[in-house]
Amino acid sequence: MPRPRQALLSRERIVTTALALIDADGLAALSTRRLAAALGVQGPSLYNHFATKDEILDAVADSVTATVDVSAFGRYDWCEALRRWAVSYRAALAAHPNIVPYLAQGPGRRPAALAMADAVYGGLVRAGWPPARATHIGAALRYYVAGSALGSFARGFVEDPALYAAHPHLSQAHRLAGHQRSVDEGAFVLGLDALLHGLAAEYERTVAGLEPATARE
Repeated sequence: MPRPRQALLSRERIVTTALALIDADGLAALSTRRLAAALGVQGPSLYNHFATKDEILDAVADSVTATVDVSAFGRYDWCEALRRWAVSYRAALAAHPNIVPYLAQGPGRRPAALAMADAVYGGLVRAGWPPARATHIGAALRYYVAGSALGSFARGFVEDPALYAAHPHLSQAHRLAGHQRSVDEGAFVLGLDALLHGLAAEYERTVAGLEPATARE
């Protein structure tokens, strides 16, 4: 009988497999040799689609960013749009925390990352935020989201009550890991609400009363 044909190698298949390897074992574990082995091909085959390992990483990072929903900008007021974007952004990063350090380097030349930055910045400037302040806001939210996706506060505590016996204010800390999702998501929402509340107050104080042209100077 004829041997089954090997699945056609494509950029999409390379990116999907690379992301799965990163999810499983971290950024440091990804190599072109290991990726090729997982795909069932020889290493040089990858270079028909990507010139370097960094290009593969860029494509992997951009595939994660592409899942972030930025459609709220233009549909809701700037504050609600920021909220919806931040929640979607965190969900995308939290699903793939091992790629976050690479994403945190900035958009570089990645198309989806540049499109996301454009949507956020454009939405803020259209709302009347001065360009410099819009840049600060986008950066601040990105720092916050990336940091919240990098790790788990709750999982930092072990389920051993005896460990906290000398720390009276931590008598229930051994329970945190068992409530990891509610603790981490609750903390994220609390911090996001505080950030947006502060920005809304600044907007009312410095932007809302200005003519649109003045607000953009």
